[in-house]
Amino acid sequence: MVVPLRRLLLLPLDDLLAVTREFLNPDVSRSGLDRCLRRHGVSNLKALLPKTPAEPHKAFKAYEPGFLHVDVKYLPQMADETTRRYLCVAIDRATRWGFVRIMPAKTAANARRFLRDLSRACPIRISKILTDNGKEFTDRLFASRARAASGSHEFDRLCDELGIEHRLTPPKSPQTNGMVERFNGRRADVLKTNRFDSALDLEQTLMRYLILYNTQLPQSALGSRTPMQAMKDGHKSHPHLFVKSPRNLPGRDSYSNRFEALGRCLTPI
Repeated sequence: MVVPLRRLLLLPLDDLLAVTREFLNPDVSRSGLDRCLRRHGVSNLKALLPKTPAEPHKAFKAYEPGFLHVDVKYLPQMADETTRRYLCVAIDRATRWGFVRIMPAKTAANARRFLRDLSRACPIRISKILTDNGKEFTDRLFASRARAASGSHEFDRLCDELGIEHRLTPPKSPQTNGMVERFNGRRADVLKTNRFDSALDLEQTLMRYLILYNTQLPQSALGSRTPMQAMKDGHKSHPHLFVKSPRNLPGRDSYSNRFEALGRCLTPI
């Protein structure tokens, strides 16, 4: 499993070791992982890079930090739950920085709550948000008859209050929100490859993955930078687009300390 991960994500040895220990086998040693990569001919990271640089995605090339895609997905119901919960996800177009919250119901009130949490947590000044046409986000669609959004929906009112432009995808076109769909695909892979003892166990795993995604997993669309690295570079070049300096979780820069701190402070949402 680590060989396809190496080829797909092009992770350095130490980053691949962190992912392997967290999601596959906590007892893997660095030397053992290195021998495995050498045995399968994938130890030289430079040799795995594409010979010609991939063309950047033109659709998002011109966007500055602050345009976020938002979506809501079902979570699998755990044995200690009586109902299913929902995962709210936001991804910034320019930096790919991600933010998630778990909500008990798919309602306008919870969508507002998510947006409040997002606006407090995001170092970027949010200028635009793209959502689908779900009832938690808009009154654009009523039953099977389409109509224009009135602007009086709870989510729209909060967007106005925060100075955010709310955009909607065309009806029945999930590909328009493809960036957050790709993140949800990675999140679904994590859920498929892990066994969970409880709702809290599921939640903690998702939060650990979010930390890895934002701070440790380079992306080709970002020039092999992580979302946090891209955000810090954006803060240096365009400080006026930020409301605060982007920072990693407090504490020493190690995987174990970050996850231990997260476990101490995490409470069910």
